[in-house]
Amino acid sequence: MAYALALRLTGNAAEAEDLAEEALIKALKGLPGFRGGSDAGVWVYKIVMNSWKNQLRSPRLAFWRRLRGFYSADKEELAVDPPDPAPGPEPQLESAERSKAFASAIEGLEPQDRAILLLRELDGRSYTDIAEILSIPEGTVRSRLFRARDRLRASLRGFLEEK
Repeated sequence: MAYALALRLTGNAAEAEDLAEEALIKALKGLPGFRGGSDAGVWVYKIVMNSWKNQLRSPRLAFWRRLRGFYSADKEELAVDPPDPAPGPEPQLESAERSKAFASAIEGLEPQDRAILLLRELDGRSYTDIAEILSIPEGTVRSRLFRARDRLRASLRGFLEEK
């Protein structure tokens, strides 16, 4: 669960492994202080999210992220769907193009927009859970989610109009 969220946030398997490991170590160290008042999954998500935010602020990691942008072979891992059993290469090509456009559009969002969108649309988290994970009011979750969806739609508009 922690790795899946980390992978969607970072878009890179190696970074996701490091992020998930760091978050789980923090969770284990903080386990005695966990009060059990909320869902343990929400608590772990919150730790992953906070660790990710801390990494985004790190100048050392920013350098490596920029460097990875030049050599973006890792993006292909997330962008390609498993092979389609339908005959012919056309459906596979269309599916791969669609996945690549979507992954690129998600990666182009601001980090806070990406986080909210991933938590809601891919993980199916409730507004209340997202508010707790991100430590923001539920109304803010709703407004940011609306803006994130709008920005995603705008960035995919050209691709969708071609099809």
